[in-house]
Amino acid sequence: MAEPFRIPGAGRLTPARTARFTFDGRPMGGLEGDTLASALLANGVHLLGRSFKYHRPRGILSAGAEEPNALVTVARDAARKTPNVRATVQELYDGLEAHSQNRWPALSFDVGAVNDLFSPFFSAGFYYKTFMWPKAAWKSLYEPNIRAAAGLGVAPDQPDPDHYSSRFAHCEVLVLGGGAAGIAAALAAAQSGLRVILADEQAEFGGALRFESGARIDGQDGWGWARTAVAKLAAMDNVRLLPRTTAFGYYAQNFVGLTERVSDHLAAPGHDQPRERLWQVRAKRVVIATGAIERQMVFADNDRPGVMLASAARAYLNHYGVAVGRNVGVYTANDSAYAAAIDLRKAGVNIAAIVDLRDNPSGPLIDEARALGIEINHGRAVVRTRGRLRVSSIVVQPKSGGGERSIPVDALIMSSGWTPSVHLFSQSRGKVAFDDATRRFLPGTYAQDCVSVGACNGTDSLEASLNEGYAAGAKAARDAGGKAARGAKPKAEAGEGWTGGMLGAGPGAGAGTTVKAFVDFQNDVTAKDIRQAVHEGMRSIEHVKRFTTNGMATDQGKTSNMHGLAIAAEALGSDIPEVGLTTFRAPYTPVTFGAIVNHARGPLFDPTRRTAMHSSAEALGAVFEDVGQWKRAWYFPRAGEDMHAAVNRECVTVRQAAGLFDASTLGKIEVVGPDAAKFMELVYTNPWEKLEVGRCRYGIMLREDGFIYDDGVVGRLAPDRFHVTTTTGGAARVMNHMEDYLQTEFPELDVWLTSISEQWAVIAVQGPKSREIVAPLVEGIDLSDEAMPHMSVREGTICGVPTRLFRMSFTGDRGFEVNVPADYGQAVWEALWVEGQKHGACAYGTEAMHVLRAEKGYIIVGQDTDGTVTPNDAGLDWAIGKKKTDFVGIRGLSRPDLVAAGRKQLVGLKTKDPRNVLEEGAQIVANPQQAIPMTMIGHVTSSYWSENCGRSIALGLVVDGRARMGETLFVPMPSGTLEVEICQPVFFDEKGGRLNG
Repeated sequence: MAEPFRIPGAGRLTPARTARFTFDGRPMGGLEGDTLASALLANGVHLLGRSFKYHRPRGILSAGAEEPNALVTVARDAARKTPNVRATVQELYDGLEAHSQNRWPALSFDVGAVNDLFSPFFSAGFYYKTFMWPKAAWKSLYEPNIRAAAGLGVAPDQPDPDHYSSRFAHCEVLVLGGGAAGIAAALAAAQSGLRVILADEQAEFGGALRFESGARIDGQDGWGWARTAVAKLAAMDNVRLLPRTTAFGYYAQNFVGLTERVSDHLAAPGHDQPRERLWQVRAKRVVIATGAIERQMVFADNDRPGVMLASAARAYLNHYGVAVGRNVGVYTANDSAYAAAIDLRKAGVNIAAIVDLRDNPSGPLIDEARALGIEINHGRAVVRTRGRLRVSSIVVQPKSGGGERSIPVDALIMSSGWTPSVHLFSQSRGKVAFDDATRRFLPGTYAQDCVSVGACNGTDSLEASLNEGYAAGAKAARDAGGKAARGAKPKAEAGEGWTGGMLGAGPGAGAGTTVKAFVDFQNDVTAKDIRQAVHEGMRSIEHVKRFTTNGMATDQGKTSNMHGLAIAAEALGSDIPEVGLTTFRAPYTPVTFGAIVNHARGPLFDPTRRTAMHSSAEALGAVFEDVGQWKRAWYFPRAGEDMHAAVNRECVTVRQAAGLFDASTLGKIEVVGPDAAKFMELVYTNPWEKLEVGRCRYGIMLREDGFIYDDGVVGRLAPDRFHVTTTTGGAARVMNHMEDYLQTEFPELDVWLTSISEQWAVIAVQGPKSREIVAPLVEGIDLSDEAMPHMSVREGTICGVPTRLFRMSFTGDRGFEVNVPADYGQAVWEALWVEGQKHGACAYGTEAMHVLRAEKGYIIVGQDTDGTVTPNDAGLDWAIGKKKTDFVGIRGLSRPDLVAAGRKQLVGLKTKDPRNVLEEGAQIVANPQQAIPMTMIGHVTSSYWSENCGRSIALGLVVDGRARMGETLFVPMPSGTLEVEICQPVFFDEKGGRLNG
């Protein structure tokens, strides 16, 4: 297919490698290596979409990730529709289907364009002042229509069939940006032999060398050198190259998030290929080489299709071989636009005129432009453009005012200078500094182990960028422990350096004008909107940003921020540094939900965890409940039993014979090291130094504020080794809590913490017959009461596999907890089950476990505590070492409110009618006749029917509960008020004799 604006012999693409695509149903042709934007321009298409608010025609502004206008929907099929794809980044492939956005019924005739006529009603901040009346219209009229109009593109309505991958990586040196400075840094770092990662968002490394025709390095043109250098890096085993990879976020401790576009550029991705890959990289040193972004000129109607950045026109010409027009105008305040005009002129494109805002520009580029016969108008400004769906002419005027001149053009390229890309530096929590000489923000104070090089650091010349990058890469490698760089430093023999620039609105768009001079293209923010924000009282740039939405679009103000700052500063009569700089937040460019969610969707959204004995429980007919991510056996119904009947039978069987319970989900942590006991003394309230090897102790862990954080039984396996158990829900947070204190508060202690929750399967055998069930299978352990009393732990074997056997109980009966390697959990369960059947044992689930522990008054942290309960409140003062002088929470316990009278205390509750089972969470009052709202003096924390007690039982937290023994209180319920008697929290075997059978 004909590509009228493809210039034969120009660019680096191969003409024989063609690709067909459609745009809004119109078939077109391009070349492999094109972006969608370059292919559309080759076909003479500049109109790509409509603006967000005013629905003005919009075209291509840039050639990279900073693009605010050219957002399209790319579709492979009904389920693979991706809105808001930047046409400047999307690589062309055969069969690509693209659609314009934000228009109806057609791109060339959009009904929404009527908004442009009513633009005076849609000025900045209009949404704060309108839709206030009538109040009833908000829900039925305003909100539905606003939501329907909001956004760009249409979100897909079918499940995403693609898959995404995730990788974690560590390296000594991470280089972000693959331009000249980044490549030089990677070369220097790689020579040290350390691990180096080089990432760049483009499909090929080279950065600005893609379009700079005047660069020569080491005897080659700039692009040729980049290809040679990258090939050298690719051949090194210690280097990983990541093209098509955007660093979107820089987080604490040199942790950088990157997204790699793996298959979006392929016509037929393989079924095994992910669409995108999320890289989470931890680096010892980071070199930021993210370059600079060219800014547009701000003047009336600067948004028409065909108006674009000079560097973009140059990239389309020199890399893709595409001319952006046949009669191109230039408007600039910077030398870089001259380089673009010269390249276009040499390629046969007519340059209608160069309009330079500067009074007397001089230099080699200006001289060369004159030598080529290009008309140069200095000291003048483009005050507006004309055209409907594409620019057709520009209106030029002396910048001090005077007569106007119209110049026909079919494209206008512009440059007001370059803004260093400090986004990632700022995300690293570094502080930028304003350079008054060049009127730009540059990296200032560093907060992490990183360094900025090249254009993002304000380094303008190619030679200086190469030197700076190479030196930074070599130093980063040395600082990370590598050897000094051995290779030759790249040498720039020729390069391009650009001077000049301006910030803010140009002539014709200054204060007092009402023209549409766009600052933020995507959100339709104009210069007058910025001034209006200041006029209405906004003084902070963050307030100006939110009032106008400048810089809040998906491009995050990459081309608009500095102009917005300058206009606001001028309106305030302040300098730019006084106005400040908006916060650069991650992500740098939009990141798909697919890349972030990755594998965590469908069944993996919240992964289901199953214990080693899960299939055995299924075979016994267990009904499961979700406890966090775990599937836990809830109860084991037999034929004809409902839940209540099954739980009652299980509770009675455990008390009369025995029961087997899968306790594998309990958190388990090994605390190991010479200072293990000292560490335990500090993180638990109990004393541990004198605990004998082979004995266990119930431990309570507090927060700093003195409230209960977790509890569990701890066994001492050796003088330097403790086996700690936690609640199921507390496993991860307790591990984090302990590790946090070890690293930050007690770093001098010689201790290692290891999570072993997954390594050990745990089978609790509880009840009077428990010893008879366990004994035949155990070897090397004496199970007699004398040799292994309650709260003991022994190591030996069971069924021929290693075991840590605990003599402990959460039911109040004689009990054992059999810990075996998880791989053997099911086999040991089956063996214990066979033995259990000989003694009338049953399997019991979590519901029976709750009832049995409540009968004994044993608490569950998180159910009988609520984050405001102290050990004294829970009746656990005995678990605090009386002679201890320090542990986490000891000072919190002495706070006045924690020792004052009137605190809620854990007590037992018996309903007057034993058949009534209280609702957990129900409130308790002293006088049910009082006026509403009643004074609540407590609440029910646990409540069950106890078949063993022949009545309902409950635990609750009640103000001064222990002083109210025997007192009658009331529980108001919708069906009536229930009377309860305060009692001790132990309902069964109050003396505890059953612990020994």
